[in-house]
Amino acid sequence: MSFLCCTKSSFVLCAGLCIVLLAINSINQQEERMDVEKEVKECGFYPGELCRALFEGKPAALVVGNFCQDALLLPRNKELVNLQSTSNCSTMIQELHFITKPLSEEEAGYPLAYIITIHKKLDMFVKLLSAIYAPQNVYCIHIDQKSPKVYSQAVQRLASCFRNVFISSRQETVVYAGISRLQADINCMEDLVRSDVPWKHVINVCGQDFPIKTNREIVQYLKSKWNGRNLTPGVIQPQHMKYRTRFTYKEFVHMEKSYVYPTKEEKESPPHNITLYFGTAYYALTRDFVLFVISDKRAKDLLEWSKDSYSPDEHYWVTLNRMKGVPGSTPNAGWEGNIRAIKWRDQQGVSHSGCNGHYVRDICVYGLGDLQWLTKSPHLFANKFDPSQYPLVTDCLERHYRLKVLKEADVPMEKNWYFEDEYSKRTET
Repeated sequence: MSFLCCTKSSFVLCAGLCIVLLAINSINQQEERMDVEKEVKECGFYPGELCRALFEGKPAALVVGNFCQDALLLPRNKELVNLQSTSNCSTMIQELHFITKPLSEEEAGYPLAYIITIHKKLDMFVKLLSAIYAPQNVYCIHIDQKSPKVYSQAVQRLASCFRNVFISSRQETVVYAGISRLQADINCMEDLVRSDVPWKHVINVCGQDFPIKTNREIVQYLKSKWNGRNLTPGVIQPQHMKYRTRFTYKEFVHMEKSYVYPTKEEKESPPHNITLYFGTAYYALTRDFVLFVISDKRAKDLLEWSKDSYSPDEHYWVTLNRMKGVPGSTPNAGWEGNIRAIKWRDQQGVSHSGCNGHYVRDICVYGLGDLQWLTKSPHLFANKFDPSQYPLVTDCLERHYRLKVLKEADVPMEKNWYFEDEYSKRTET
């Protein structure tokens, strides 16, 4: 079966009525959230009305139950093109609803670069690329060397259909919290600076991200608040994080399971008397800063020193960006900068009311009840999503995002930019 099977909703007729609980028992909330997603997946079609009700914050079980009862009356939609088939690029681009023209002069005049690091879940990658794609931008895709060959071939097949999408020339075997994750970004940066696209900022995303703000909103945010500056939220390394750089760590690499582990060997102080900062691994960096990263001795020495530390991407970018005189640096910045919306477990009851999906490494994998919170977030992107467990979350967010993008556009719309049922609704009105 293709990795991309059922990615933009199966849209097949339900074999029977969906069975959905109308009340959620507080003791079994997690299990029942999963049950709601399981039942709606079987219904096979997600109408716009269903998604809008969820965005309004109505109870997921009740909303899904009401709509699934009418699923037999819903029209069948075309199945998505298979990335591994011999379908031509024109068909693939249309079937996957890629927008192929700049939607405004403002966006055309401010091209962006993207680094996309992926290793699994092809359906989520396709949703992400289709959402953030714009012909004036440029995209470097880093595929983990541990990824299955058939997965890599499918990604390469899609990338080959675009002049501004390419696979990183050097690929790493990525280990969580290891130097390989940071090196993957740098590999793409070295490719991006050779690109003919005159991009202004580079943004990194992973395969479980999805945009909240449109390309136009991202451009406006970077031009106004971060014009010519790098966006790397973070602070001086807190005491409780110093274990990451006090002792050396090593990567254990295996196809089945890879990880980093500490040793008893203490590290030397950072080179050039650099003060370490701690922050997010996500960023928006200027082109001049990227050139500094790949050419300056201080940046290279810090990278070498960081190779045996824990999760170096969470200190590397923010540390370099706090150095005075560095292109686009922000020496006095703190946590400001709306890069990524994340529901951390330890922030429950502080910055959010809880995760309606489930936690993985203390990060919320969003469920249906998180949709309203996501649409109100001021951040550019959100993490983390899993369409195999919560398909309606990503389908509804994808639908909501696309309508928002097209509403802002200054150019005539094309039919395949819409999802089929939304286009039909538009022509009827």
